[in-house]
Amino acid sequence: MKATIYDVAKEAGVSIATVSLVINGKGKISAERREEIRRIMLRMGYKPSMIASALTGKKTYALGLLVPDISNPFFAEIARAVEDEGQRHGYSVFICSTDNRDDKVEHYAALLEQKNVDGVIVGTGLKELSALAPLLQGGMPVAFLSRECPAAGVPTIVVDDYGGGASAAEHLIGLGHRRLAVLAEQESISSSRERVRGFRETAAAAGITLDPQLVRSSSLKDGKASALALLSQAERPTAIFCCNDMLAIGALQAAKTAGLRIPDDCSIVGFDDTVLASVTDPPLTTIAQPIERLGQLAVQYVLREPERTPERVVLPPALVQRQSTSPLR
Repeated sequence: MKATIYDVAKEAGVSIATVSLVINGKGKISAERREEIRRIMLRMGYKPSMIASALTGKKTYALGLLVPDISNPFFAEIARAVEDEGQRHGYSVFICSTDNRDDKVEHYAALLEQKNVDGVIVGTGLKELSALAPLLQGGMPVAFLSRECPAAGVPTIVVDDYGGGASAAEHLIGLGHRRLAVLAEQESISSSRERVRGFRETAAAAGITLDPQLVRSSSLKDGKASALALLSQAERPTAIFCCNDMLAIGALQAAKTAGLRIPDDCSIVGFDDTVLASVTDPPLTTIAQPIERLGQLAVQYVLREPERTPERVVLPPALVQRQSTSPLR
């Protein structure tokens, strides 16, 4: 026979309310007492019923997180930051990979609504806001993370993508580069679009017009091929700005295939500063996002904490210079 919350309370010598507080990460209970009660729950095989909580209209202490692809190191690190902050508040997190496809977004939105999660963090690209209709129309707390969607009318936590693109341009121009290339994600992704705009406008302010042949969109899996196309131009670029670290890694691979030395023959700048950026060969100069803070704020906003704060938060990025960039030679 399955153990119940009453059995756990009796075994621990506490009230049912105390066990409930431990389950939900609430209350003023010592760390030692919490751990003791959790050990009893584990020994007795007690598992709280999320479905029962949902049916009674109570919190399920679960959140949903929509990301394009959990295998992308940036979103893996975002997911970890969201999970850590959710756990701090007593919440579990369902992670859903959408591939930036509206049909998958709509499917997961309906699924999370059926599971009666307490909030959803949207960190994926959208073509149509209607894909989130199951959540938005039902009044589900929603926050956007690293994606802009003003029409949704919900809290948004982003990095200054425009400023990050501008910083990349300033860095490369300061090193003497004038023949600049850009490798971006698809146009529908707001963050990538803003990074390109910041890069382009900063270059224009310095008197540099980007050659349309040197601005390309690419999927992550085609990053190497797209970079090879840039490096195969009759007048190849001396520097490439990539709108994320995965594309930048593809560019590093393309340069090696083309027999070019980085940074002697071409400088490369990424964006994100994931764990991979410091272990590439050479280590990658990149625009760092405050990933942990982004995840923390996304959870706090979807839980409506802290109160009385702006509905849109923009965090500053920072240039991290490593060995993939150098002065023009």
